[in-house]
Amino acid sequence: MPGKSAPFGGHDSYVQDGYSAGDRPGLGARLVAAKLLSAIVDARTSADGLLDGGNGHPGFRALEGRDQGLVKAIILTALRFRGTIERAIDRCLDRPLPPNATALRHILHVGAAQVLYLDVPDSAAVDLAVAACAVDSRSQRFGGMVNAVLRRLAREKESLKLVSKPGENVPEWLMQRLVAAYGKERALAIAAAHLTPAPLDITVKGDAALWAEKLGGILLPTGTVRLGAFDGPVTGLPGFAEGAWWVQDAAAALPAKLFGDVAGLRIADLCAAPGGKTAQLASAGAKVTALDINANRMKRLQENLGRLQLEVETVVTDLARYMPETPFDAVLVDSPCSSTGTIRRHPDVAYTKDAAEVEKLAEVQARLLGEAARMVRPGGLLVFSNCSLDPEEGEHMITRFLATHGDFSVDPVRAEELPGLEAAIDSRGMLRTRPDMLPAEDPKLAGLDGFFAARLRKA
Repeated sequence: MPGKSAPFGGHDSYVQDGYSAGDRPGLGARLVAAKLLSAIVDARTSADGLLDGGNGHPGFRALEGRDQGLVKAIILTALRFRGTIERAIDRCLDRPLPPNATALRHILHVGAAQVLYLDVPDSAAVDLAVAACAVDSRSQRFGGMVNAVLRRLAREKESLKLVSKPGENVPEWLMQRLVAAYGKERALAIAAAHLTPAPLDITVKGDAALWAEKLGGILLPTGTVRLGAFDGPVTGLPGFAEGAWWVQDAAAALPAKLFGDVAGLRIADLCAAPGGKTAQLASAGAKVTALDINANRMKRLQENLGRLQLEVETVVTDLARYMPETPFDAVLVDSPCSSTGTIRRHPDVAYTKDAAEVEKLAEVQARLLGEAARMVRPGGLLVFSNCSLDPEEGEHMITRFLATHGDFSVDPVRAEELPGLEAAIDSRGMLRTRPDMLPAEDPKLAGLDGFFAARLRKA
């Protein structure tokens, strides 16, 4: 009965907040999925935090591993195709849902994601959605409607899946900014790229071609090894335990490359955790000082570098309070941002961020750039980067910075530095990658994160 709860631990036996799944196999997973979809869309909570097996939502942690995997698949699919699912549901309704029926709508989205996109028997997806209504007092009277809508979805899935409006899976706030930045045609190409999950990219410490062969991947022109979409424990792949490589999107590996030959240089990596770029610089022979304000994130960086057998100096500090004894040869600022360039792998970003968040983060970035500038020696380099697609956090940020820092100028990135991504270099010599770049015959091997980077030299 609703309101009663069994202890955590059984096979999806309990869902937080008084929803009892009882002995119905699979019901707990669907209830958790609806609960987490609400947390993401309504409360704008990061999916990564909710879906963490060790520290995530209690209901999610109570599920067995197989059901945790199903919940992740449901959530990411429901977010990736949210607009298409919404349109398909509306088409199957005799009348609109009540405006306050948010819990019911999440149950429908969870069911529809399974019916339209996942390898789940239609009968199971439909029956468990109806059962989910039965244990949610807000949705109990709609069980018959849920059954009818999802059964119609199952019958008409092939026509309903067709994306009649190419940008319908991008929320309005984001589509407006993409069109303003890139034009309608390119914005739609970015939106289309978001519909395919990101591949698994890795950066290796040495002999990338050899590791591409060992892991059955391909070697990108930029030196990244790409394994395609990957489902399984990365820790079990050859080379992980001995620290031969680390996971890093092809675009995220580019900013550190802009320093050129770093052997022997003193380089500060600000906002360094989780440490991918720190590892790049250290493995290339730089003397790296990694800084981060968050002690827990720094602990993760230290663990990652320990596995990779790389030594760096680590400092937990607020940059406003940090002053090196002598300026650095180079400084990397991979700043906190809206992360809109990572929607292929984190589709929740489109629903947990908004235009106001972009403006707020731009102010944080401006402060970080100012703090970084004072740490660079005369003649040294400053690289600013982030994984946002928004010019406010990229091109406009650099224009703003240069207007108040006359001792810095853009050191243009040259085409030969980025083989295969020459088109990502703009007329000012700054780097802008997009998810629709790096096309491939197999869509699962195409694309890369949206990233911005600029290389600046101090006079």
